[in-house]
Amino acid sequence: MLSVRRRRAGTTAAATTAVLALLGAALPSMAAAGDQHGLSRFYRQKITWSACKGEGMPKDLQCGKVTVPLDYARPASGTLDVAMARYRATGTSRGSVLLDFGGPGVAGVSQLASNGKNFMSLANTHDVVAFDPRGVGRSSPVSCGTGADEGGNATGGPTGGEDTRAALERARKVAARCAGHSGPVLRHMGTIDASRDMDVMREALGEKKLDYLGFSYGTRLGAVYATQFPRKVGRFVLDGVDTLTEPLTQQGLAIAAGQQTALQDFLAWCAKDVSCPFGQDARSARQQVVRLVALLDRTPLPTVLGLPFTGQELAGALSRALFSRQLWPLLEQSLSLLVQQADPSWMVRFFGVGLAAPVPRRGNGGLADPEDVPADNLAAALMAINCADDPDRPSAERITRDIARLRSRYEQASPVFGRLRLGQVLMCYGRPRGTSFIREKVKNVRTAKMLLVGTRGDPATPYRWTLETARRLGPSAVVLDNRGEGHTGYTTSPCVHKKVDSFLLDGSLPPHGSSCGPDRSG
Repeated sequence: MLSVRRRRAGTTAAATTAVLALLGAALPSMAAAGDQHGLSRFYRQKITWSACKGEGMPKDLQCGKVTVPLDYARPASGTLDVAMARYRATGTSRGSVLLDFGGPGVAGVSQLASNGKNFMSLANTHDVVAFDPRGVGRSSPVSCGTGADEGGNATGGPTGGEDTRAALERARKVAARCAGHSGPVLRHMGTIDASRDMDVMREALGEKKLDYLGFSYGTRLGAVYATQFPRKVGRFVLDGVDTLTEPLTQQGLAIAAGQQTALQDFLAWCAKDVSCPFGQDARSARQQVVRLVALLDRTPLPTVLGLPFTGQELAGALSRALFSRQLWPLLEQSLSLLVQQADPSWMVRFFGVGLAAPVPRRGNGGLADPEDVPADNLAAALMAINCADDPDRPSAERITRDIARLRSRYEQASPVFGRLRLGQVLMCYGRPRGTSFIREKVKNVRTAKMLLVGTRGDPATPYRWTLETARRLGPSAVVLDNRGEGHTGYTTSPCVHKKVDSFLLDGSLPPHGSSCGPDRSG
């Protein structure tokens, strides 16, 4: 999906890592990146907007693109296009608000198309803009090819010794397959490059400063942008705040524990309904789910795609369904079909991901057609971006030595999600070492005030990450404590929604440490 106008010399993993390291060291001084030699042409773009094409696209949604360098260190070596979409302000526009929906790996254009109603309050006075980050959606999408879901479960239940070595070999093969199916964009997939793309978008949108609303991983992206371009930060909201310091191993533990808590909350709710497939005893329901995961791992069910629905597939589907309390009724129905009729079709249809992965057609750096976006793009992009952002690459010997202890800790954190999240230990094995810039340099930012929203019952980004990131970013960070449930707060809490809108639209910032109570409407 990339321009072929590039030199082939110096593209080994070692050379790529060296370039990233040098690039990272220079990042804090990039506020005037558009003035650097070779980049000015990218900062002179104007976006051509037109009606979005494709099935299900809202008539009032407009699509466009910007062109960015494949490699910011060598801007003449190739380009790629970044897909964008916007809802125009219904009144006189006072500017744009750029959204990122997280993941990493979530395509912003399709999310804005399907969830635009959540942002119409912003569209009264602002253009609401989203984008597919590089390697995601229509922006030169990466893929790992058929069977890539192995990458998410590369541990395969190792307990040490030979099993662990076999899992490491599978992880290495997954990494090689991802590189083979994704092309050169894979080497430039980290948050550092995506942040620089955002600054090109800012200029193309005609904004002196960027107003931004980032969810989940989008908070990491926003924090990196604030470090790279502090003078370009306008009104920034980071909702569902990601960690900037914890290694993937620790992140996996935190997420497993958070998802276990969210599952227990769901089962307590489910047990109050006579239709709950696990009965009316919440404790028994928790035990039944653990047994169901183990049973499906031993005896998977077939799916219409011809691929097995395992216990780890169920754990992955549950993790996605628990993001929002609004999904609980649908999850209950899907589980009833699975438990009572051994039919996983609803779990796959509504909450599955990565069970099919057609190989994308290669292009020349232009936008991919929607039908050419590979089904495994989200999973492939998530691995690529997280690994590009993580400098840790433990040796095979260390992983083999530590895996039994780590597995015990993961399963203690969650008997349902522990094994699934243990895959993060191996996720980056066989890939080039990522940058240390985020851990070492993203701190004490000198920007305008930024609003950080943390949700107490968030299953994916623990509330403590909000507090830790706020302390790390320094006095610019203002925390809003959402005492509700679910992943992020803007679309689920009317109180959070109102406070965020007041800040983005009028600059009215709530006091640091203020809170929103739990929403009991659901």
